[in-house]
Amino acid sequence: MHVRMVAIFTLAKKFMQMPVAEIKKLLASDFYEARMGAVSIMDFKARDKKITDEERKVLYELYLRNHDKINNWDLVDRSAPYVVGGYLSDKPRKVLYKLAKSKNVWERRTAIVSTYYFIRQNDIEDTFKIAEVLVRDEEELIHKATGWMLRFAGTKNAKKLISFLDKYAATMPRTLLRYSIEHFNKKDREYYMNLKKDK
Repeated sequence: MHVRMVAIFTLAKKFMQMPVAEIKKLLASDFYEARMGAVSIMDFKARDKKITDEERKVLYELYLRNHDKINNWDLVDRSAPYVVGGYLSDKPRKVLYKLAKSKNVWERRTAIVSTYYFIRQNDIEDTFKIAEVLVRDEEELIHKATGWMLRFAGTKNAKKLISFLDKYAATMPRTLLRYSIEHFNKKDREYYMNLKKDK
């Protein structure tokens, strides 16, 4: 039976104090809805202003150690920004570059989507650097996520996005480019799309 996402999120918020050991059991479930519940609880915990550094670390490690269960685009998007990005916001981010080079598409998506948290803090360098790693990726789900993050980063620094596009627009996947320039005016969108060598 399909469970509506709003019901899962509402239930997850009620159980955001669930012990990590129990969250891990939910993550291990074969049912998508249970795993969505688990990552939603993790997200609510990570967003809690009262969370301690140690609690952040535990959630972060739980996420990475169980990434094989976080195996769909919406599971990643629901939790990576605050669980992974939030934890790494004041720490070295080498792990994201390792994930960006992973053979696992969901780990690569985690790498770029985690930077959402950084962008919210006006910290956009890693978004562009990881996008460079992923700019030739073969998976459309990576194209969409990378374009989404580039577009968001562009709201903080339009010149940096334009510089990135000037360098890569002609050769990046069409979906990635289209998502990156979604907020441009029609004239500028057409300019960059016309740079595509495979048009």
